[in-house]
Amino acid sequence: MDPVPALDEPLKKVLGPATAKVMAEHLGLHTVGDLLHHYPRRYEERGQLTHLADLPMDEHVTVVAQVADARLHTFASSRAPRGKGQRLEVTITDGSGRLQLVFFGAGVHKPHKELLPGTRAMFAGKVSVFNRRLQLAHPAYELLRGDAEETVETWAGALIPIYPATAKLESWKIGKALQTVLPSAQEAADPLPEALREGRGLVTLPEALLKIHRPHTKADIEEARARLKWDEAFVLQVALARRRHADAQLPAVPRRPRPDGILAAFDGRLPFTLTEGQRKVSEEIFADLATDHPMHRLLQGEVGSGKTMVALRAMLAVVDAGGQAAMLAPTEVLAQQHHRSVTEMMGDLAQGGMLGGADDATKVVLLTGSMGAAARRQALLDLATGEAGIVIGTHALIEDKVQFHDLGLVVVDEQHRFGVEQRDALRGKGKQPPHLLVMTATPIPRTVAMTVFGDLETSVLDQLPAGRSPIASHVVPAADKPHFLARAWERVREEVEKGHQAYVVCPRIGDEEDGAKAKKKSPEDEAEKRPPLAVLDTAEQLARGPLAGLRVDVLHGRMPPDDKDAVMRRFAAGEVDVLVATTVIEVGVNVPNATAMVIMDADRFGVSQLHQLRGRVGRGSAPGLCLLVTEMPEASPARQRLNAVASTLDGFELSRIDLEQRREGDVLGQAQSGTRSSLRMLAVIDDEEVIAEAREEAARIVASDPDLERLPALRTALDALLDEEREQYLEKG
Repeated sequence: MDPVPALDEPLKKVLGPATAKVMAEHLGLHTVGDLLHHYPRRYEERGQLTHLADLPMDEHVTVVAQVADARLHTFASSRAPRGKGQRLEVTITDGSGRLQLVFFGAGVHKPHKELLPGTRAMFAGKVSVFNRRLQLAHPAYELLRGDAEETVETWAGALIPIYPATAKLESWKIGKALQTVLPSAQEAADPLPEALREGRGLVTLPEALLKIHRPHTKADIEEARARLKWDEAFVLQVALARRRHADAQLPAVPRRPRPDGILAAFDGRLPFTLTEGQRKVSEEIFADLATDHPMHRLLQGEVGSGKTMVALRAMLAVVDAGGQAAMLAPTEVLAQQHHRSVTEMMGDLAQGGMLGGADDATKVVLLTGSMGAAARRQALLDLATGEAGIVIGTHALIEDKVQFHDLGLVVVDEQHRFGVEQRDALRGKGKQPPHLLVMTATPIPRTVAMTVFGDLETSVLDQLPAGRSPIASHVVPAADKPHFLARAWERVREEVEKGHQAYVVCPRIGDEEDGAKAKKKSPEDEAEKRPPLAVLDTAEQLARGPLAGLRVDVLHGRMPPDDKDAVMRRFAAGEVDVLVATTVIEVGVNVPNATAMVIMDADRFGVSQLHQLRGRVGRGSAPGLCLLVTEMPEASPARQRLNAVASTLDGFELSRIDLEQRREGDVLGQAQSGTRSSLRMLAVIDDEEVIAEAREEAARIVASDPDLERLPALRTALDALLDEEREQYLEKG
């Protein structure tokens, strides 16, 4: 039997089962290679101390500091009624600030002996506040003596690596484990082709691993980071380049619109002119549809930039060429909404086979899970015979029973809400692979598009159609200035008096099911954070209080589909003044008369989600107003996030802010594939150049050697990145 390569060696053989178990469960590390790629978050210099003034609340931190003083107190408690309870309070300092450490009970003896004034140590624990002061309760610590043999070995060099750690495994224990496995780094196979590495002046992979974990100077860290970033960017871009290369080999039926067909008839009736952007993007799409391999295009655009119009013209072009087009929407509300707006836009062109239908007309059918049996049977029949050129539906479209006559184009709306498997199942329904158009209303910075959707060509709509109004956004600090909230409700009344309508958005529904979940929280959580505001309670309070006399209705995801649709219809018809809803209205709901939106507990939503929600107002000629209500204090990160949303309507700018705050973990398909982000060193937003250059290099290499036969180490790295799950993710992307 072949020996296991050093980097594939299970950690339990090298470090022992107890440590290996904690590493696997809490950090997702299983092999020597995994541990070598667990890079330090930052470095402390032995001579310097951490800035205690900048510690984040509620986070697990590691600090290097000096003991200023230590006092032992005795007190009476239920456990030690005769005044025998002991509490050790240690104050540590870094010159910029002070931090209190507390130890109780039997845990005081060891630190009382060891943490003497003047001692330097590393401390790790969760930062909390007690009596308005920051403290660490029962922190783990490691003294920095620098004289004992073992310590000098362990902390070689002046730079101490601080690792992403957990309460179960402190940074210095991870450091010691790395000390054990570091010799194996010599055997790391280098995925970068030698010419590329030398041409860019990058160090070898074994050298980079050594320098990232045991740097002697800051230059070592920079060299290692530059190299490891390239690895991540390059291997990922090679995976995407191979995907693009494979797609280009697939056959597809070219679909060209007829000069006198349904598309020409539709364009001839448009009551407005398309924006320059819509025209340009449509041309790109038509050019792709005319080729004999499948289009894979991402259409991204600002909220309200007219993506649906572009997608509809693409679908009509395919119908012209004798094919069928399917639009996949994430929710029933949205599928019904799209169906309604498409049939309205098409008029008698959507009445194929019916009395009064135009000559070139086709049928536009809706297919959702909650349709009645008869309507469903008819829709399935229309698809199988080809009678229906366009179908709009939810994942009900993917079921085995659904057969197409000749599926030529799949349009996926709001891609981030669809599992990759679902898209793939729909693509599998064409006789040959259909063309694919993915629409997203969350603008994606270019770098992310290159990294996440690198196998799709990208088109961007960045102009708003004429007649759209600007949206004014303001933060309403309900806790600091309660009269601002009262004014917000007055503004809603004023809009309704002018004949307009308003949305009030809440994070939760508020029926029993939510209540049951909320009860499981610990008492500390409850004291610290009240549960998020709920639609049902808020609607009742508003109807009885500040909005009394107005027609208030509710909409949320657990209502039966027919009820949801009925509420939306009433709201669209102007029979409801104020709609109190969850984020079900986030995507695609189009009521031009709605001009105001109040988002309660706005700090509980992400930046992109707030931008998306805000796009539901200002869709007509009257200006829109969006009020972001929060109880968060002025200086909190949540307030800064809301200020950012209020200060710009540029979705691309906001998505950058969003990413900088959340990092890329959940961007890189984690939601799609359930795996952790493979990016440890690369920051998608900051490393734009590396990503762009890696993309070019990857395309060059894959063009000359698609199977990477001449680059076995790169193949191995690719297999490691694309464990089965990620492979499927990219396969189906």
